[in-house]
Amino acid sequence: MYDVPYFKATDPAELRAFMQAHPFALLAGVNANRQPVATQVPVFTDERDGRLFITGHIQRKTDHHRAFEQHPDALLVFTGPHAYVSASWYSDPQQASTWNYMSVHARGRLRFLNEEELLRLLERTTAHFENNPHSPAGFHHLPPAYVQQHMKAIVAFEVQVQQLEHVFKLSQNRDRQSYDTIIDRLQEQGGEAAQLATAMQRLKQE
Repeated sequence: MYDVPYFKATDPAELRAFMQAHPFALLAGVNANRQPVATQVPVFTDERDGRLFITGHIQRKTDHHRAFEQHPDALLVFTGPHAYVSASWYSDPQQASTWNYMSVHARGRLRFLNEEELLRLLERTTAHFENNPHSPAGFHHLPPAYVQQHMKAIVAFEVQVQQLEHVFKLSQNRDRQSYDTIIDRLQEQGGEAAQLATAMQRLKQE
């Protein structure tokens, strides 16, 4: 990971908040032949007794399921907004353009959970992302036979985070004039670029 001190958050709570705000993570590992495998899954990040735990579920009998049965070491990548930053926005444009982004890497050992834990995770996942107790898509509306049938095809997992790394590359190394101009130009673009501008504005006020 790109490791430069000034592209770091100072409060560990910021990392947890970022992971929770960007729950669709890339889960990566290696199979028996040491070949990389990966999948993207929605996950929860929780703190228990001062430790971080990441939970989610994946499909059974896939390359990544088999890989983690053999090698439990896992990497989860949480990615936030990113955007191109043109050197033309700098007070001195005779420099290289770059890319601003926010990313957190969590490493740990993955263990698979039992059926009861899977059921609780599915209930939590639906409730959290539906975010509406009256939704007709609520978990409690699903027929038990349907739930049991589909649970056979998936497995829940938990990763206890052993190492947490991150890069919040938000032009912290630029002079104030350049920094303000970058915010303005990103804001004009909307979308992810505007989200980066908001993060940069918040950093400026700290």
